[in-house]
Amino acid sequence: MHPVAFHIRSFSIYWYGVMIAVAFLVGLWTASRRGLLHGVPPEKVLDSGPWLIIGTLVGARALHVITYWQEGFAGKPWWEVFMIRHGGMVYYGGLIGASLAFILYARFKKVPLWRMADVLAPSIALGYVFGRIGCLLNGCCFGKACDLPWAITYPVGHETHPPGQPAVPVHPSQVYDSLLNLVLYAALAWLYRRKKFDGQIFAAYLLGFAVTRTIAETFRGDYSDLHIHKGLTPAQWISIGIFTAGAVLYAWHRRSAQQRA
Repeated sequence: MHPVAFHIRSFSIYWYGVMIAVAFLVGLWTASRRGLLHGVPPEKVLDSGPWLIIGTLVGARALHVITYWQEGFAGKPWWEVFMIRHGGMVYYGGLIGASLAFILYARFKKVPLWRMADVLAPSIALGYVFGRIGCLLNGCCFGKACDLPWAITYPVGHETHPPGQPAVPVHPSQVYDSLLNLVLYAALAWLYRRKKFDGQIFAAYLLGFAVTRTIAETFRGDYSDLHIHKGLTPAQWISIGIFTAGAVLYAWHRRSAQQRA
């Protein structure tokens, strides 16, 4: 855990924010190169960047504030809601926000929605890898207690290491999540070169991410009983909806392609 990357005079730059920036840059660059395979100009991908960034930040922060209002925001100054450099982003909120922003972008700029979504889909998984590394450095999204050889411990002051008490070794859940999404990125990049219809890769991303996130969530230890409902975390409940949406989209796009053929 090493939240602060460097200082500019009295202003601290946090690793979490740095890794989120790296995630966007790597994601947009790889997507701009991938789009050339199916006639999508790089500038179209890069132009969508500001829309995606704003949608992601607003959606991710909004869902975090809603989810953790009692623990992190109730009774505190209102400006804490906007302090994203300290961490506190919910990925599913970012995905929903970015999706809505991208739909608006495609509508206003008159670009092929699902073809562009396919171009971006593998890079979303790749960007997520860097985002989870930011979580590890920030000390959030930590895992459950374990005694495995690769368990990690956090410094004094972390929730797993109260002052005057020994640190509790926990699963490196952020690393698990990163590795799962690295595999997902490789699978989607492979599938993109063999795609049969527009919308296929984005739908496959929704299916794959819902599965990987559900697996990674089983190792999370930062939820309180307030967040667990019928044995599932909030992200696992949302994953059910995301998986369903992915399955519906996949079937719909495949049937539409068959009818056109």
